[in-house]
Amino acid sequence: MTKVARLTAWFLCFWSVFMHFSGMSGLGVNELLYFRVISPEEIGYIFSAAPAKDFGGDFTSSYDEIFLVPAYPADGCSELKDREIIQGQVILVERGGCSFVQKARHVEEAGGKAVLIADSALDNDSQYLDMITDGSTAKPSIPALFLLGRDGLMIRRSLQRQALPWAVISIPVNVSSLASFPLKQPPWTLW
Repeated sequence: MTKVARLTAWFLCFWSVFMHFSGMSGLGVNELLYFRVISPEEIGYIFSAAPAKDFGGDFTSSYDEIFLVPAYPADGCSELKDREIIQGQVILVERGGCSFVQKARHVEEAGGKAVLIADSALDNDSQYLDMITDGSTAKPSIPALFLLGRDGLMIRRSLQRQALPWAVISIPVNVSSLASFPLKQPPWTLW
């Protein structure tokens, strides 16, 4: 009897995750990219992000430990400061002020490996936007990902609270190989 109950619990858990991801902006669980925050531990969760639709590159390597550095200026709409810290890292920028393509180009010009663009709607914990080109001819080649506003807020807030210049992340993460994936999602994420 306990074997049946355990099997039923696993099925319901995976079904819940599937239903959660299949209802978001037309994106399925296989169309999102995942990353894990290693440090700071208080936000040590697996986060999901949606790749840009028609610009940016793919992750050709997996990074077990790479910095996630908040951009300055935060919106990434002008030349980024602290280039020595940005070089070779993943950069977190905030949505707004300019196009997604411009943000990704500024990160690429500063030497960033990828850009996570957090929604400016800080209460957004479930709706991904389709990041599309702005019509310009110069398209960035680094991966560009859309991050939910609540996730971006919680990451930035944790870094500010602990006076840390960056988080340490692992990206991309293959969640299909993680039996505990549903348990490692941020607690504010809707199921």
